Amino acid sequence: MTKRLLVLRHAQAEPLIDGSDHERPLTPEGRDQARTAGAILASDGVLPDRVVCSTALRARQTLELVARAVPHSPAVDYERDLYGADVSAALELITRTDPDVETLLVVGHNPTLAQLVAAFMPDEPLDSFPTAGLAAIDLEVEWLYAAPGTGTVRMLT
Repeated sequence: MTKRLLVLRHAQAEPLIDGSDHERPLTPEGRDQARTAGAILASDGVLPDRVVCSTALRARQTLELVARAVPHSPAVDYERDLYGADVSAALELITRTDPDVETLLVVGHNPTLAQLVAAFMPDEPLDSFPTAGLAAIDLEVEWLYAAPGTGTVRMLT
């Protein structure tokens, strides 16, 4: 049985002027980007059973807007470790997914998510993974064994 990993970079956020990078909110354009990503998931029928989301405000706001566009509310795990994760740490979070989950959505940050998607595309360069970039990776293995080379990527945005 194929598992599907959805990878979503947070939508455009306000620049850091002062305060914490962790608490940067989405811009109005970012809100539109997030709604568009949700509409793409809903129209393609690519709906997550579970979500792993960074605790950063811009990631949480992206998820909130995406979730409004889909017909059901998946369970969400907010992971502070995803905020500063490298590819290896992100893959570790993915491999801990319950085996009953068919489709997992990961909402986080670049450069990690771009590098994660690129790792599953060894024969194609990933030119960019913009804000609200969305990719679907169809895995040929269970979550426990998810790693580069075990799935194929389809860019959704």
